[in-house]
Amino acid sequence: MDAALLARLRRVTPEEEAILAGQAVQTDLYAADKAGGPAARPAGAFVVDSAHMLAQGELIRVRPHTRFVHFPQHRHNYIEIIYMCCGETTHILNGQTRLTLRQGELLFLSPRATQEILPAAEGDVAVNFIVLPEFFRSAMATLPGDNALRGFFLSLLRAEGGGPGYLHFQTRQVPQVQNLVENLIRSVVEPRRFSQAISQTTMGLLLLHLMECTDTLPRGGAREAEQNLVFSALRYISQQPDEASLEAFAAQAGARDYTVSKLVRRYTGCTFKTLLQQERMRRAAHLLLTTDLPVEAIVPEVGYDNSSYFHRLFRQTYGMTPRMFRQARGRADGEAGAK
Repeated sequence: MDAALLARLRRVTPEEEAILAGQAVQTDLYAADKAGGPAARPAGAFVVDSAHMLAQGELIRVRPHTRFVHFPQHRHNYIEIIYMCCGETTHILNGQTRLTLRQGELLFLSPRATQEILPAAEGDVAVNFIVLPEFFRSAMATLPGDNALRGFFLSLLRAEGGGPGYLHFQTRQVPQVQNLVENLIRSVVEPRRFSQAISQTTMGLLLLHLMECTDTLPRGGAREAEQNLVFSALRYISQQPDEASLEAFAAQAGARDYTVSKLVRRYTGCTFKTLLQQERMRRAAHLLLTTDLPVEAIVPEVGYDNSSYFHRLFRQTYGMTPRMFRQARGRADGEAGAK
């Protein structure tokens, strides 16, 4: 990280000065309700409130992690991203999982996850991104297309599907991620005219890189192993839909077909076959709009050897034949360009 930016983040804050003088964590700095009442403590954990942490209209903010104190158990009504700039911090997640976040690593926390943090030393510098879900929707909108891998990533952030509600990316050896996080920090702490748009685009690129490096997720617990298997299955589908099959992936992953099928359905709500079909249809639509390939040449290109079956699936997906789809979209683009 840039030395000047790191020096800025290392500064002892007024809150930390009070802690060093013997004051405990003041939860009302984080969790007072809109009326200014006392911090709520459902199930033993107070809730850090986005309305208290963000100015009206803000979708994202960065603040240095509070050091020198045991930060008590809490959760958030937003998505929190913690990035370790240098040193390390120790987190206890959901009351039981002890996780050490080291320099260059990222921890995503959904609103459902609980967290407490052991005291950090002066050299343990982390930043917390306070992010409303709407910001992620806008960030994702900057990326082309849509796919099952992206939906699964977002479902984990929202703690859907029974997951633990957090994702730990061990990305200290991924320079693209380091650069994007540093740029994101700058766009938020040094706001300029187009900072909001820049930060949303940067977040979109960061998520895209993280989806491509899900092998950096730890493989310790059973839940993490399940998530890794599903991430791998979805990445496999998105990268080679023309050749993909449940049997081939299961053999590659060293798992039973039934296990892969069950976990994919549990975490995504769709079967492996359905997700593969959706990806093939997206690929076919993309080829129709971006190439001059004849429809019959596209059929094997996206993994089908039965032209009639492909045409039936395409019509079910888009409500028209491939040829009509190409003509309709081409005409719509031409009309939009003429306006």
